[in-house]
Formats: sequence, structure tokens, C-alpha cells
Amino acid sequence: MQDTGLLTEWPEDFRAGFVAVLGRPNVGKSTLINEMVGRKIAITSARPETTRHVARGIVHRPGFQLVLVDTPGIHRPRTLLGQRLNDRVEEAQADVDLLVFCVPADQEIGPGDRRIVEKQLRANRIPALAVVTKTDVATPNQIAAQLLALNELYDFREIVPVSAVQGKQVELLIDLLGGLMPLSPPLYPAGQDSDEDDEVMIAELIREAALEGLGQELPHSLAVQVEEIIRDKTWRIVVNLFVERDSQKSIIIGRKGGRLKEIGMRARPQIEALLNRHVYLDLHVRTAKDWQKDPKMLNRLGF
Repeated sequence: MQDTGLLTEWPEDFRAGFVAVLGRPNVGKSTLINEMVGRKIAITSARPETTRHVARGIVHRPGFQLVLVDTPGIHRPRTLLGQRLNDRVEEAQADVDLLVFCVPADQEIGPGDRRIVEKQLRANRIPALAVVTKTDVATPNQIAAQLLALNELYDFREIVPVSAVQGKQVELLIDLLGGLMPLSPPLYPAGQDSDEDDEVMIAELIREAALEGLGQELPHSLAVQVEEIIRDKTWRIVVNLFVERDSQKSIIIGRKGGRLKEIGMRARPQIEALLNRHVYLDLHVRTAKDWQKDPKMLNRLGF
């Protein structure tokens, strides 16, 4: 009989469940989840709307297991892609046991936050916990004001200030979430910390590398797809980087291909760590006109 890695025995009071992490774009959701899991399972960037895929990170503790669902930031969609990303958030939270609502410590609660509370928290009536993120860049007065504002905004089970960058209060948050999970056997094998497909993660790591140093508009026009993986002594990974206009190709490629080479050099060590083997990245930049509005292209890219 094949060993699945799942525990055959567990304490009667063992808890396990799914936690969806919600918030506006760029409030630190992915950084927080990566810190809680202990490795990168979602890419991060200072740019809004970086997260496009629903990634699941698994946290294991002796008495409980958390399945953290990282979601794209909820926003007013400007394109079909934006609408589909919002739809993914709806789908991701349909069967979860708890919602975690993130707001940054250094930004006042605004209309976008209130819209999430009304449409996602009140409407679904799923228990919710609030997290004040990025406390390392806020003053004590800002943190206190945010805690008070959240307390008045909604009836949260707990409100926890954290700094994922510094690791402050992260373990406390994990313990609080574990205590709010239902009684359940483990949902994933003990050694598994994500259910993310390798090809999706490879594409995301390349997109993360490409986002560094780009202009304001281009990041939203960039999509990455793994076309083929040729498994030899050194794996050759053929990757397409899609932009919406021919004029954008030169930005990604750079002078004499220098920027594209830099993207590959930045992404390759992380991909090799993910796959535990040497890889060669064969990167190609292609134009897919207005792909964010094209249903067929969005389907091809997995949206």
C-alpha cells in the first residue's frame, strides 16, 4: 500500500481547515502567507494587483493544520481579466472555514476596505479575523488607530497587528487561526506545504523577476506562460512572456537583450531551488493584442 504521508492517527482534538486571506491589492497578503508557511508559495511585489492565481499554502503544527488560500486583491475591475480575478476570490472563499481580512497599518481604511467588508464578510457570514499588516512601517499611533477603526468596522473574532517582514506576531496569528479551525483529521500530508503546480509557480517567479524596474502601465500588460519543459540532465524550460503591444516588447527585451537576460538570471536560482535541479530558461517575448480583454487568450493563460 502506498504511503500517502497523511497521519493514520491524530489527537481527538486535532483541528484543520481552510482560511481565505482577503484585502485590497498590495496590502501584504502574499508576504504574510509566505512567512506563515515558511517559504515562498506566492510572488510579491510593491506593485498593486501582483497576485493573479489562487495559491494554497499549508501550515503544520502538532495540534492543527491550516490551509491558507492567497487571493488576488479585490478591486474595481477595468478589464475582463480584472473581473475574472474578482470571481476567483468569490470562488476561493466559498468553502472556507474562516476569512482573514488584511489592512496595512500605515493606510487609513477606505471605500475599498468597506466594500470588501460589506460584499465579502457580511454577505457570506463566514467568521472573520482581521490582521493589521506592515506594522514595521507604521508608528505606534497609526497602529492603535487602525486597531480601533477595525473594531468599529466589523465584529471580528480577533484583531492582530503583525509584521511579516520582521516575523512579529506571526506565530501568535498562526496559533489563533489554529484554535478557530473545526475538529478534523489532517487535510494534507505532513511534508506538503503547497498544492501549487510547478509550471504555475515557475511562470509566477519569472513574472515577479520581470516586474522589478518596469514602468507603471506595463506590469498589468504582462503575462507569463510555461510552454514546455524538456526534462534532460539540465531541464530546458521554454517560456512565453506576453505583452499587449509591439512597442512593449522592447521594454521587456531591453538593449541587446540585456533586460530579458537579467530577468532570467534573477528568476533561475529560485526556480532551481523549487525544482531541486539545474535549469536553462528559454525566454521568448510575444505580443497578444489586448489579451486582458480577450476571452480566448485568458483561457489559454489559465484565467
